Amino acid sequence: MQNVMVILVLLLSTLGPAAVIGIVGYAAVKAVARNPSASPRILLSMIVAFLFAEAIAILALLMVYILFK
Repeated sequence: MQNVMVILVLLLSTLGPAAVIGIVGYAAVKAVARNPSASPRILLSMIVAFLFAEAIAILALLMVYILFK
C-alpha cells in the first residue's frame, strides 16, 4: 500500500510542473510567432518560468523522499 501511495504522490508532484512547462512553452512559441522582434525578452521570461517550475518539482520530490524514507 505504501508503494502505491509513493507512486501517486510522485505522479502528482511532477504532473503540475510538467503542465506548467508545457503551457509556458506553448505560450512562448505563440508569442514569438506574433512578435519575432521581442524574442529575447520572451526567451528570458520563459527560462525564468521554467526554473521556477523545476524548483517546485525538485522541492516536491525532496519532500516525498523525506516523508517516505
